Amino acid sequence: MTTSLKTLHVVLTDSEIRKQSAGAVRQLRDPRFPELRFRYSTTDRTRGAWHVVVRGKWGKAGDYPGISAKSIQSALPAILLRRAIDPEATSTENAWATMGDLLRWYTNRMIRDRSLSEKRKAGAKSALKCHLVPRLANLQLSDLGKASLDSLLMWPMQERYALSFVRLVYNVLAVAMRQAHRLGHLRLNPMAGLKFSDFVSKRVKPKPSRLRTDDLSSVLAEVSATFAVLPTEAVLALMMLCHGTRLGETRMALWRNVNLNTRQWFIPQGDTKTKAEHLLPLTDQVCSLLQTYQAFQRANGYQGAYVFPGIRRGAMSATTATAVFARLSDHQWTSHDLRKVARTAWMDLGIDYLVGEMLVNHALKNMDATYIHTAAENLKREALEKWHHRLDEYGLSAIASETNARCNVSGNPLRATQSKASSAISIPLPRSMESLSGGAQ
Repeated sequence: MTTSLKTLHVVLTDSEIRKQSAGAVRQLRDPRFPELRFRYSTTDRTRGAWHVVVRGKWGKAGDYPGISAKSIQSALPAILLRRAIDPEATSTENAWATMGDLLRWYTNRMIRDRSLSEKRKAGAKSALKCHLVPRLANLQLSDLGKASLDSLLMWPMQERYALSFVRLVYNVLAVAMRQAHRLGHLRLNPMAGLKFSDFVSKRVKPKPSRLRTDDLSSVLAEVSATFAVLPTEAVLALMMLCHGTRLGETRMALWRNVNLNTRQWFIPQGDTKTKAEHLLPLTDQVCSLLQTYQAFQRANGYQGAYVFPGIRRGAMSATTATAVFARLSDHQWTSHDLRKVARTAWMDLGIDYLVGEMLVNHALKNMDATYIHTAAENLKREALEKWHHRLDEYGLSAIASETNARCNVSGNPLRATQSKASSAISIPLPRSMESLSGGAQ
């Protein structure tokens, strides 16, 4: 160990920095890293700064203890390479040493991002908490690469989980790295040249629908039986089947966005996955259904804003809506299967591919959107009218006839008190409106 008046040559470690802070030395150097300097703060010797000196030119690389000795030593080769390529490049490094530092930053940033839906946040948070942090938190940022990702994350996960889920977790990590790089927290993005297919050669295919058009008669029969006792649940399923909409954008529907005069259903961009507003034409069958259902709600004291109200004055929750389809299907299919079977049936009916894509509100390429912009609404209406006529054959018309019959039997819609057989039919209030039976909101 050699000394000068202000400089001490040591093996640079955090413990050595703390040890020398009690003395008067100004600067520490390490013979293993001749370009690196550590200088104590003149006001607080528990703190200091890292500097990199190249050809006599100094550049501050960061502050201690935010950046540890081990972290700066790991980052030094990249700093020297950057400055060798570009003499004007800076030496600055951030305080992140491990993947855990980056993942914690991204988690905090993501959950505060108002542009993301709550569902998207929940999915990303779960991927971070349950998979990325446990598997990668202790990995040094400088050690992140294809080999480390494969051994710590990708290969172990593909042994236990579906490839579609592994890809979801991988995408969350890729977004976190890309965002950190764009904002200057990372000088280089170690995942910039990587693709999911680098780790998994098998193509991830979409999950097949658990419903086929041959199943629609039994599905509509179950919905019809449900309509008699739980109209809210039945109408939720029918709206999804009739329009191929997503569960979130359907359950969030507002009556003010359903215009039965112009026969249109408007879905605002905040409720859609693509963040693009969506306009759907309403056919005669759907208008009749919604008129009867709205009359039922009002007769039972509900005059609130939501087509599918929840228990706590808002829309039906995602958890409740998911449970609706679990009960309807006896856990055999999900709400998304209604969307899939509708999209498949449209192709079988000869509906134009781009019209089908517009109906399910998939993001279109600019040329596709321009191609059908002028006649889009008429084409969408023609497509849905053709689809709903086909659904009539599977049982949709029978549901409409039953609801209209009940409405005509009594002045109280959907609550028939007397039939030709003089038998009373009791219609319980939907679970989603039990708390509203005392009066209108």
